Amino acid sequence: MNSDDEESIQLLEKNKDDMIKTRNSSISDSLPVQQGQCSSAKVLVLITLCFQNSCFTVLRRYSQGILKERYSKHEVLCVAELIKMIFSAYVIYRRRTQNGLPLRPHILYLLRTSQKMFLLSLIYGLMNILSYVALRNVSAGVFTICAQLKILTTATFSTIILRRKYSWVKWRALTTLLLGVLLFSEPTWNSVGDNSVVGGNFFLGTSAVLIEVTLSGFASIYFEKVVKTDVEELNIWERNFQLAFGSFPVYFAFIIAAQGGEAGYFGGWSMVTFILSLLGAAGGLLVALSIKYGDAILKTLATAGAIVIASIFDYFLLDGSLTAVMILSGGVVICAITDYTFDPSSTVPKASRSCV
Repeated sequence: MNSDDEESIQLLEKNKDDMIKTRNSSISDSLPVQQGQCSSAKVLVLITLCFQNSCFTVLRRYSQGILKERYSKHEVLCVAELIKMIFSAYVIYRRRTQNGLPLRPHILYLLRTSQKMFLLSLIYGLMNILSYVALRNVSAGVFTICAQLKILTTATFSTIILRRKYSWVKWRALTTLLLGVLLFSEPTWNSVGDNSVVGGNFFLGTSAVLIEVTLSGFASIYFEKVVKTDVEELNIWERNFQLAFGSFPVYFAFIIAAQGGEAGYFGGWSMVTFILSLLGAAGGLLVALSIKYGDAILKTLATAGAIVIASIFDYFLLDGSLTAVMILSGGVVICAITDYTFDPSSTVPKASRSCV
């Protein structure tokens, strides 16, 4: 790094307090307008994220179930992070070019201050390992049941870390959502078979998935806290760039450890696989937007809603099953999401309700 870059970075840090004061002043002036925009954006992001998750799930089932493609999922995730990093850098470049600001020193500043996002990347990597351990030791039914608990772990960490107080309507909606998703997944967890796989350790498997669910809730709230309350005041695209930059080497390490998977390095790829990577990158950006315009629970709601939408797509496009119980429980899930999203009671302090 040369002296000019050092001076530019120091200037950025020196002027940060002034920028924050100016930004907070503009927020207070436009808060009433932003509240209406934030509400509309929250609903739009929720719907878009639901359909993104649904398309990703159905396309993955088509790729692996119909086409029998044997690519490495870590390669798909790695390429998705690379796409997300490039797109975020492009948005940062456009914004700084329009404002007549230099790009290179700012990118170096983002890389230098990306420790918080790198920690989140390590958590996601650990969750991948725990998921692998769990599925090696317990059945898909047990894994499905335990995985739904992330709905409650996310809300619990939200009350502990962000000190949010949820209304009884929201807690009731989350509990109903949990029960609805479990009932919708009944064909999976109530199928004939043992709780553990052959040669597996049931205690180890359930412990792994419960730890993964706990980490998932913590990671969601940790990311929300960094985005909304961090003193560095970086925007959502800058945080996405940092997160993708930290995640890329983690997934690359998984690829090297697995020696590219059963098809070898980047073997078994097709146009469908590349579209999966694009959808994965879009999902990462949409999750960040859902946290910006709503909260970490919004991401959980979208995931739950996507289970229902994906199953409907699977039924009409890939001859999947759709029973009467699934239809009724899907209605319960949709009602729970609606109750939570449109509950008029407050869940966050007034000072943190701005949507910028």
